[in-house]
Formats: sequence, structure tokens, C-alpha cells
Amino acid sequence: MSKVLVSDPIDQAGIDILSQVATVDVKTTLKPEELLEIIGEYDALMIRSGTRVTKEIIEAGTQLKIIGRAGVGVDNVDVPAATRKGIVVVNSPEGNTIAAAEHALAMMLAMSRHIPDANASVKRGEWDRKTFVGAEVYKKTLGIVGLGKIGSHVANVAKAMGMKLLAFDPFISRDRAEQLGCQLVDLDLLVQQADYITLHIPKTPETTHLINAQALAKMKPTTRIINCARGGIIDEEALAVAIKEGQIAGAALDVYESEPLGDSPLRSLGKEMILTPHLGASTTEAQVNVAIDVAEQIRDVLLGLPARSAVNIPGLNPNVLAELKPYMQLAETLGNLVGQLAGGRVELLNVRLQGELATNQSQPLVVAALKGLLHQALRERVNYVNASIEAKERGIRVIETRDASVKDYAGSLHLEATGSLGTHSVTGALLGDGEIYLTNIDGFPINVPPSHHMLFTLHRDMPGIIGKLGSILGSFNVNIASMQVGRKIVRGDAVMALSLDDPLPDGILSEITKVSGIRDAYTVVL
Repeated sequence: MSKVLVSDPIDQAGIDILSQVATVDVKTTLKPEELLEIIGEYDALMIRSGTRVTKEIIEAGTQLKIIGRAGVGVDNVDVPAATRKGIVVVNSPEGNTIAAAEHALAMMLAMSRHIPDANASVKRGEWDRKTFVGAEVYKKTLGIVGLGKIGSHVANVAKAMGMKLLAFDPFISRDRAEQLGCQLVDLDLLVQQADYITLHIPKTPETTHLINAQALAKMKPTTRIINCARGGIIDEEALAVAIKEGQIAGAALDVYESEPLGDSPLRSLGKEMILTPHLGASTTEAQVNVAIDVAEQIRDVLLGLPARSAVNIPGLNPNVLAELKPYMQLAETLGNLVGQLAGGRVELLNVRLQGELATNQSQPLVVAALKGLLHQALRERVNYVNASIEAKERGIRVIETRDASVKDYAGSLHLEATGSLGTHSVTGALLGDGEIYLTNIDGFPINVPPSHHMLFTLHRDMPGIIGKLGSILGSFNVNIASMQVGRKIVRGDAVMALSLDDPLPDGILSEITKVSGIRDAYTVVL
């Protein structure tokens, strides 16, 4: 039975889900060296923000299949190291969406009305109304940096509050922004015009110190900034200076460059600054949601199913996965088949999306095809996580093409591989019931479902070939389940595809190729 280690506190609902498929050990006080010592025993690791999963821990996790982060950020996981080892890393991108959005909105309102300082004043026995004159958000301009799920929810609520919305997000279409009531602008214009700026983007090399001294200098003296996303997006020293010198009106931060917040100039600021200890996801509902979400993904991976929110599988967001999942199995099957036909070291793989499939994302299908292509060489060591890396290290060049003009099937996939046995191609499609069919081999039309044991021959279309081949297989006690011939012209070249009930014994291929008219024979195990 699989073993799962939970090294940070998570809701019991998550542990209950994991217990359905694995032995679960909850050890939330492990030191790094203790985790390093025991991680080799486990198939899965579930964490929150407290555990740092370093390269050393990943290397020691010789049985790890998945690392699950109960939250959005995975900055405490060495994702590249996990990817290289073929370990899936998942998070919960939606589990705390509402909690994070509501915290950002709460920070905006609390900052506008000086609620934390006013509360502290009353509790000290004071009644100082003049000091805490605030500002209304109605008809003010809110600049939203990042229109993902959290930013979109903030936009919806802010619009209902009567705010004018500007948005900066280079990955969002203008139509999508307009649906949310946002005017899509560049960052420079946003910081100049916004009365409030709220950040909802990940920390990357490109976004580190995105709000710096230069950006702050362009803001209005009435501008207020909210950051409930990731620490480091704002240059904290520059922010402190801007507030002290009255360049902007204030800021509310829930995240910091270094956590917990140490000796920082932010602490010395008065009512213009609100600081909370990374509470964005800290609601009862969010903790339950992320625990259930990540636990379900770990359960699925341990059962051999794909994760819906893997951060290190290219192109596999949940929506894409749901749409392309059947075609990914098709791509993997075709990759396995064409890899065996091409033989040995494959140098080039051409992936062509055809018909209606040509309008879909190609990357998930390419990854699935590479996984199938490398299966014979790597077996269980290759998966959706590391297939692209393994292919690159083996010098396999990948070409992606599309051809929407192919109308034989609603959508089909064509793979062509060049290896030590030459260049071979296979085409496959999904029929109405979702069953995979091989529709073309090396340019010859066929229509057969793949089977575990298959035999393909290239031969001249002439009387007696099928009978002779059947006799040879019978003499080796190999039973034929089905057979089909694909040809372009009568008495020309043809391909025969046979599904077999039994594996082919050693030496049988040399007997088959001795038959007059049979040029080549290939055995395939899928």
C-alpha cells in the first residue's frame, strides 16, 4: 500500500481522502534533517507553506511520485528538481480564490477608513474622530495587476461597489477584460491613473520589484497599494520611503520579501500602513477547500490517474486536461507505436494535429506522444512531467504542425518518427465511442484498434501472402485475433496489420521476411 507523509497541518478532510488509498503519516514538527532521513519511505508528500522541499529532499525521495502543496504558491518547492526526477508537483489554484480576493478587498477598505488604528484608539479609551477621516472607494479608479481568478473576483466586487476598473495583464485578451468591466492598459498608465492598486500575480524574475521607486514616483499622492499576492513584487524599502515622503497615501501588505517580517522600515509607519501576517488564505472554508483539492489529486496520482492542477506538466491546466484527456491517450499510444516502428535512437518526431484537433493546444499532445515514444527505453521512469526533458537530453527534435483541412475524421493525430530503422508514420483517431483506432500506417490506409501484441508487414499485394503468413504464425502457436490489409493500388505495395493473442517468439520475424513478397516485418508491444 502507498505511503503519504503530511508534514504541515492540514484539515482532517484531506487526511480522510488520502486514507482511502494510502497509509498516512502526519508529522508536522519535522526538522529538515529529519525529513531528509525519512522521505525515502514515502510515495507522496503533502505540505503547506511551512515545509521547504529542497533539491536534497527530492533526491532522497526515491519513491516520490507527487508533492502536493495545499495552497496556491509552490515557491517552497524546488520544482525544477522535482520535474527532472519525474515527480508531479500540484497545488490548489482555486481553493483559496475567494479568501484571497476578500482579504484584498478588506485591506482596501480598512486602509481607506483607517480601521486598524481607529480600533486601537478606541480600545485605548480615546475618541479621536478627526484623526481618522477616511476616503470613499465609490467612483475611484482601481488598478488590478493580474486578472486571474483572484483578480477577476476582485474586479467583480469592486465593480459592484461603483469603482472604475483598469487592468494590466499581458496574458489576458481585451475581450476578457471587457467582460469583467476592466479597461486593459499598460502598467505605466495604470500606476499613473489608479487611486488604488491591487496586485494578483505570481513572483517571477519578471515581476520581482515590479512596483519599484520608478513606478512609485509616477503615482498620484492619493494612491494606495494592496499586495495580498506574493512578497517581493514590491520593493519594500522604496515603498517605505514613498509613504514617508508623501509620494503615495498608503499601503496594505499581507505578504513580504522575507517572512516572518523582521526588522523592516514598514513597521515604523503609522496609519498609512496596514500589515497582516500572510492571512490571504486563512479562512476556515479555504483551508478545507485546499486540503480536499490537493488530497484528491494525490489520491488520483497514486491510483495512476492524472492530476488536474500539476504545475510542472506543460500545458495541462484543468480545462485543457478535461478537453484533451482522450486525445492524450491516443497520442501516447501512437508515440509508443511509431517509436517501435522507427526503432533504436529516434532523432526526429513530427506531431501533426489534423481536422478539428488542429484548433486545440498542441503541447499536452506533444508531451503525451513523447511519453509513449520513450516508453520502450525508460518504462516507468518516463511520465508527463519529465518526457520533454528526457527527449531533449536524447537529442530528439520535435516539430509541431497543424492541418485543419483533413476531414476523414473529426480530429486525428499523425506522428512521424525517424530512427535507426528509417522513417515511419502512424495516424490515429477517436471514433464516436471514444475508442482509439489506427487509421494509417506509413501512408497506407487501415482501420484497426491497437492491441497489446501487433505485427505489421510491408509487402507486395499478391495472392498467397496472407496464407503463408498465417501458416508461419500457426507453426509458432501464435493465434491471430484480427487482420487487415491497407493498400493504395491493386498488386502494389501494401501494409498488413495483425492483432495477436500471443507474443511473437524469437526468430519468427526472420522466417516471415523470407516469404517472397514480404519486404519488412515489425513486431510491436503496446
